[in-house]
Amino acid sequence: MSARKLVKIVYRALQLAFVGLVIAHSLLDLGYPWWWNFLPIALSFVILVVAHRWGGTPDSPRAAREPVEVDPPVTGRWSALNSPADRTPSHGTHAYGQTFAIDVVAEPEEGARPGFRWLWPIARRSSAFPAFGAPLLAVADATVVRAVDDQRDHLSRTSLLALMYLMIVEASVRDLSGVKRVVGNHVVLDLGDGTFALYAHLRNGSLTVREGDRVTAGQQLARCGNSGNSTEPHLHFQLMDTPDPDTARGIPFTWRGVGVPRNRETFEAPTAESQAA
Repeated sequence: MSARKLVKIVYRALQLAFVGLVIAHSLLDLGYPWWWNFLPIALSFVILVVAHRWGGTPDSPRAAREPVEVDPPVTGRWSALNSPADRTPSHGTHAYGQTFAIDVVAEPEEGARPGFRWLWPIARRSSAFPAFGAPLLAVADATVVRAVDDQRDHLSRTSLLALMYLMIVEASVRDLSGVKRVVGNHVVLDLGDGTFALYAHLRNGSLTVREGDRVTAGQQLARCGNSGNSTEPHLHFQLMDTPDPDTARGIPFTWRGVGVPRNRETFEAPTAESQAA
């Protein structure tokens, strides 16, 4: 077990200790001030910050790498969210190797994707979003090193109430449960040269590959879904330096023919046939 993996285990154990102390303090007279209960969770975040800076931060000269050019993982008209073209870390954290991660949602035409609502509907079915079920493609010739496909697709979190539930309750529970519950159904490809591609939040039952399979660029791997820590059906894509997001550092990417789209930028991902032409 690597030191970084051990740190993540200690981090989760300290968070669980915080929950246990809060419950015990509310039920029992433990004889110390209530604010001492926050010591484990404070220590857990200090440990995590230190762990993320081992060997330099992901964007420091010591750890920096040139962007790796790969094919787009989707085809058709999409929009980018949480893009590393606007900021790094793109999702506000270096955790899970997502320093240079990007989220993309299908936008086949203007208004086709349901937008955020303050009150109603509280949630929508995944099938209401055009990204749900869209094919996801291998970005390069590679070997499948992880393939997980046993989690359900849940309702959207695209209202104020649902989003608060996600941020306050669901995200914390998933983080404590481990990386698998955060990324949901997922595939990790070994692209070679110490580079791994993660596709997260895949549709349940949609995997067309297994661990150990060799795939070629443009080959379908799965379909877009809404599993894991996800607000709506979308693809979370990132490159990283190990196959385990728990211990990985992010690697910058650029998509051939597209580049790195900025937040809210709509882009047309070329098909393999159009690239060949």
